Amino acid sequence: MNLIQLPVNIFFIIKNIISVLFLKREKKIASILLRNALTVSTAESCTGGLISSRLTDVSGSSAYVMQNFVTYANSAKIQLLNVNSKTIDKYGVVSEEVALEMAEGLLKKYNCNIAVSTTGIAGPLGATRTKPVGLICIAISNSKVKKTYKYYANPLLYRRIMKYAFSNVALDKLLCFLIENY
Repeated sequence: MNLIQLPVNIFFIIKNIISVLFLKREKKIASILLRNALTVSTAESCTGGLISSRLTDVSGSSAYVMQNFVTYANSAKIQLLNVNSKTIDKYGVVSEEVALEMAEGLLKKYNCNIAVSTTGIAGPLGATRTKPVGLICIAISNSKVKKTYKYYANPLLYRRIMKYAFSNVALDKLLCFLIENY
C-alpha cells in the first residue's frame, strides 16, 4: 500500500458513499429500461463484472438484465463477442475500437437491446507510454446508435477502487445514452 495514494482513495470513497448506499444511478437506469421494455447486456474486461453486479443490485433487474460476460482474456473477446484479432493487433486491446466490437458482438450474438462494454487499465501494472493506468474505453450500442468513450481516472486510485471508478463512468454513460435515445 502506497501512503501517497491513501488520501486520494479515502476522498474517493467518501465522495461516493451515497451512491453506494442508495443506488440512485442504477435505479434511474432500471426505470428507463423497464419503461421502454428494453434489455441490457454487458461485456466487461477491466471492470471484471462490477457493472453487471451494480445493475443487478436493483430488485427486479431480471426483467431487463439479459446476460453479462467478463471477457478478460483476448481469446474470450474473440470467441464470445466476435472481436476481430486484427482490431486488437492494430489498436490494442484497450481501445475504443475493441470496446465497440465487444458491444457490437453482444448485440449481434445475444439479442439484447443495449450493449455496454469496457476495456481498460486498472493498474498498477499494464500501463504503456500511450495508455496509462486509469484509462478506460467504453462502448454503448443499440441497433441504431453506437457511442464510444475514453476516460482517464486518477492513476493513484487503488486497483479495487479504480474498478469502481470505471464502473461509475460506464453507468453514467449508460444513463446518458438512455436519456438521449429513449
